[in-house]
Amino acid sequence: MRHLIFAAALALACSMTPGSSRAADPDRGHAADRAEIQDLQARYLFALDWQDADAYAATFTEDGVLDWAGGIVHGRDAIRREVQGMRAAFEKREAGDAPTRPARLRHFISNVVLDFDGDHAIGRAYWFELNDDNRNRWPYVSGYGHYEDELRRVDGKWLFTRRKIYNEILPDRTAGPTNPVTTRH
Repeated sequence: MRHLIFAAALALACSMTPGSSRAADPDRGHAADRAEIQDLQARYLFALDWQDADAYAATFTEDGVLDWAGGIVHGRDAIRREVQGMRAAFEKREAGDAPTRPARLRHFISNVVLDFDGDHAIGRAYWFELNDDNRNRWPYVSGYGHYEDELRRVDGKWLFTRRKIYNEILPDRTAGPTNPVTTRH
């Protein structure tokens, strides 16, 4: 009897250890995946706001696609070059701001909806940006829209395979009439 109780306790303890099979607790797997993707989204935004080309590109798969107002960019290396171009444009603008402190953008994400299918996921989320590119450096909302993401787990790490950015400020990047959470592209 002691052996049976010990074996049951050991089985229970093993099922609760980090890295244990998701089959033992599928809700823990979903929660962990969701947290990892939300962390990915946050790292993406920090990289964007600091125009950190390497960190930004690292949020995409090697064959990832960025579909944004600047065009459709294919591959991690091309995405990195795109952000390097953003950085150069920001540095030029900052030089023109002198002696006033440089203007800053900060991006935020909310209303994250994620659907999982094994090592693939579909994401939808709102984004907005604050800007202070005015004489007094007072912040204002300068853009908003939503993301439509496709993600894949690669070597245990979630990455964007495709990120499409809708921007309600730009006439050719606005969302259509259909709720993006009820449709899959």
